[in-house]
Amino acid sequence: MKVAAEYFEPAEELAGPVISDDKRRAWLKLARSFALRGLSVALCLYLWQVACSHGWHFIVQFQNLPTPAEVVRSAAALGDNPQLAGHVFNSVRRIFIGFGLATAFAIPIGLLIGRFRLAEDALIAPLEVLRPIPAVAWIPVAILMFTTPEQSMVFITFIGAFFPILLSTIHGVESLDRRLIFASMTLGAGPLAVFREVILPGSLPSIITGLSIGMGTSWFSLVTAEMISGQFGIGYFTWESYTLQNYPDIILGMLAIGILGMGSSLLVKRIGRIFVPWTQTSLHRE
Repeated sequence: MKVAAEYFEPAEELAGPVISDDKRRAWLKLARSFALRGLSVALCLYLWQVACSHGWHFIVQFQNLPTPAEVVRSAAALGDNPQLAGHVFNSVRRIFIGFGLATAFAIPIGLLIGRFRLAEDALIAPLEVLRPIPAVAWIPVAILMFTTPEQSMVFITFIGAFFPILLSTIHGVESLDRRLIFASMTLGAGPLAVFREVILPGSLPSIITGLSIGMGTSWFSLVTAEMISGQFGIGYFTWESYTLQNYPDIILGMLAIGILGMGSSLLVKRIGRIFVPWTQTSLHRE
């Protein structure tokens, strides 16, 4: 027993340093990732500043664009302005109402179409006809259909998010291994139990991907609607800045749209990871 103890003691002593080395390596990878991302943003800002200040002109005319410094000054001037906060609040509210409605309708319809041939035959043809229509083409129809511009813009946001979520849900159900469904039915699971225990968990990764894509397309659709028929919102703020020839505010509005869209998509992904912890393979990428 003494020999065995002497043999195993070094392994126990080495266990601590091995774990700390793994943690150190993970922290180094995380720091390198943030450093590279920050460097890429800084490089883009530097090229933007140089191109505008020197008036580069090859295919694209940079001499008419504001520099990053001018945009920062414009942002500082608007920092204490409650009007900008109101624009942001209105856009975010419209996004989450339209996106929430699209999620509530698209996921159940996608599950039915992916699971049952009868639902596919009854629903897929009209949906496929409507799917290629861009959101901007729905704006005149939405104005005729709804009594207020607010409702029409929420509807445009709904349209932008609905089809990516729907198609991803259908793909998630259709890509399931049918042997899992047959095995659950053999074990006595009913139709509802098959949906709850097999189809929904198996299609969740595709659904979450569709939710993330749908969030991005809903922002695109909303900004388009706000530019045309809105009175408040980031899209309206950007278009109003163009009509007033306030060019730094145009870039500021565009950056606000990008940051809000990125943040909301990341929020959807983070929430989705709670429901699909078995898909966390990105942590092991080199």
